[in-house]
Amino acid sequence: MMNTTEETKKHILELLKSVMDPEIELNIVDLGLIYNLEIEDKKINIDMTLSTPACPLGDAIVINVKETLKQHYPDYEVNVNVVFDPPWNPSLISEEGKAKLGM
Repeated sequence: MMNTTEETKKHILELLKSVMDPEIELNIVDLGLIYNLEIEDKKINIDMTLSTPACPLGDAIVINVKETLKQHYPDYEVNVNVVFDPPWNPSLISEEGKAKLGM
């Protein structure tokens, strides 16, 4: 599967739309929780946040991200870095996400 980095990034973001924030019932991409996505060599590096630092399901969401990507990119190392700067806020939600949430 030979893709450019940009095509691979788009594919990864599409895959991550299957990862839901169970509290808000919206995927983590449309919620704006993915801050940065880099691919280098055989590594996928993701900086993401949670809707709140005290998110009780944060670990489960991170595990879900890793498992989802490992299914499609088994030869890649997947690194997920959870950051809280800048803090997440509702303005980061995509237009599609806002529509789903009735905002």
